[in-house]
Amino acid sequence: MRQMETALLDGTWRAGAKLPAERVLAERYEVARNTVREAIQRLAARGLVQSRRGAGVFVTDRLRTGIASPWGQLVADHPALRDDILEFRRVLEGATAYFAALRASDEDFSRIRELLGELERTRDANDKTAEAEADARLHEVIAQASHNAMFLHLHTSVVGVLREHITLNLSGLRERNDDASDLLLLQHRTLCDAILARRPEEARTAMQTHIDFVRARVGDDADVPESGWTNAPDLTGVESRGGRAARVDDRAASVRAAGKAAGSRTDGRGRAGTSRGV
Repeated sequence: MRQMETALLDGTWRAGAKLPAERVLAERYEVARNTVREAIQRLAARGLVQSRRGAGVFVTDRLRTGIASPWGQLVADHPALRDDILEFRRVLEGATAYFAALRASDEDFSRIRELLGELERTRDANDKTAEAEADARLHEVIAQASHNAMFLHLHTSVVGVLREHITLNLSGLRERNDDASDLLLLQHRTLCDAILARRPEEARTAMQTHIDFVRARVGDDADVPESGWTNAPDLTGVESRGGRAARVDDRAASVRAAGKAAGSRTDGRGRAGTSRGV
C-alpha cells in the first residue's frame, strides 16, 4: 500500500495512467494478489484511483486538484494575484529545475528531450497554441524529474489548476510578440541543456530567468524593449560552467532592467502591480 501511494505521489503513476495488472504488482512488491487488491480498494475509497469495468484501474486527478478549482478561477480573474503566481512559480520551478538536474533518471532525460523537440517542431510549424501546450508539458516533466513529492504536488495542484490559463497566456504572448517564440525556445534550450548536463545552479538560474522574462512580457502595458533579450549574448555552444551561468545571469539582469524601463508599476517588493497573465 505504502509503495503504491509513493508511486502516486512522486508522479510515477500520473493522472489518467492505467495501473499494472494485479499479478504484475504482486510480483513487483512481492506480496499476495489479495494484498494488492485490498490496497487498490483503499486507494479507490480515497478517490485516488478508479476501476473501469473491462478496462482496468486508472489514476484519477484527485491529487492534481489539491487546491480547489474555484481558487484557480479567482486567480484568473484578479491580475494582482496572477503576478503572485508568477512570483511563486519563480521560486518553486527554480527549485524543481535545480533538483531535476541532480536527480533526473535516464527516462526523465528522454522525456525532457522529447518535449524540447516537440517545442522546436511546433515553433517551426508556427503553431502558437500547440507550442504553448508543449511549453506547459515541459515544465510538468521537469517538476516530475525533481523526484520530490512535495514539489510535484505543489506544481500540479497550483500550476496544474491554472494550466489552461497559463497556456492561453503563453499562446497570446507568442501571438503579440513576433520574437517571443524564438526567445522562449532559446530559454528552454538553455534550461534543458543545464538539466541534461546535471548543472543544478545553472538550471535554477535559467528557470528563474525564464519566469522573469514571462513576467516582464505579460505585464500590463509593459512591452520589454528588444534589447532585453535579443541583444544579449548567445548561450549556444558555451560549455564553461562559469561562463554559461554568468551569461544566464546577464540575461536575467537585462530582463529585469527592461521591465523597469518599460515603466511597469511596482509594489514594495518590486513586483508588477498589475499583470495580464501567468
